[in-house]
Amino acid sequence: MKKITIKDIATEAQVSISTVSFVINGKGEKMGISPAVIKKVQEVAEKLNYRPSMIATSLRTGKTRSIGLIVEDISNQFFADLARVIEDEAKSIDYRVFYCSTGGDDERSEELIHSLLQANVDGFIVTPTQNLENSIDLLLKLKKPVVLIDRYFPGQRVSHVVMDNYEASNSAAKFLISKGRKNIAVVNNTSEMIQMKLREDGYRDALKEAEMYNPSLVLHMDYHTNEEARISGIIDFFKRILILMPFCFWPIIWDLRDFRLSEEWESKFLKIFR
Repeated sequence: MKKITIKDIATEAQVSISTVSFVINGKGEKMGISPAVIKKVQEVAEKLNYRPSMIATSLRTGKTRSIGLIVEDISNQFFADLARVIEDEAKSIDYRVFYCSTGGDDERSEELIHSLLQANVDGFIVTPTQNLENSIDLLLKLKKPVVLIDRYFPGQRVSHVVMDNYEASNSAAKFLISKGRKNIAVVNNTSEMIQMKLREDGYRDALKEAEMYNPSLVLHMDYHTNEEARISGIIDFFKRILILMPFCFWPIIWDLRDFRLSEEWESKFLKIFR
């Protein structure tokens, strides 16, 4: 099938190539082209199913109308849902989204940022890994639009969209206290990322306020440990657990059925997460 060019549109609409160029680049009105001609060119372009060349547009405008989305794991439900919303919003303003997953690996994250820089994306939406602060600084120095999601680096002046991690875990712990729970544990990972610190801070402060804090009920697990080790570690540990990492540990909840827990404990454990 022949690729439609602006020359084809110009021939069909019986106008000059420059007129078509101005119209499809949104400069028709500015260049004094009449509304009737603008409408005619747009109708012909749609009729011929014209699609502008991304490379040509980039060379002409310096923009690719693309966004680099770097998350921890695009196959994870949390990030998949987030990506869908971002893609829908981007599509509504005629932007493309390039998806990348870091797997929580700093080196991989840096490689992805440099690859997307070479692709000349117009902006970045990033779930940063623990040691990615310097790479984010680089993007800021290059004056690339950047938004961090789910986490950020304290002291770094960059736009970020996050939940109130402290308030969420603080409220959850207080809810369990109000229900008469005495041994409230927390499972966190060994990451130094701000969102993990704030979640544990919220939990700890709630229990200290109630004079119930017990350091022995805090379990830190290596984020990169395998699933079987996580399950085993938690089963050995919990009596009352407030999981701070739902997107990471959801498989544990379902896989508990593979272990011989009493029906009473399984019911109590699953009830917390409903």
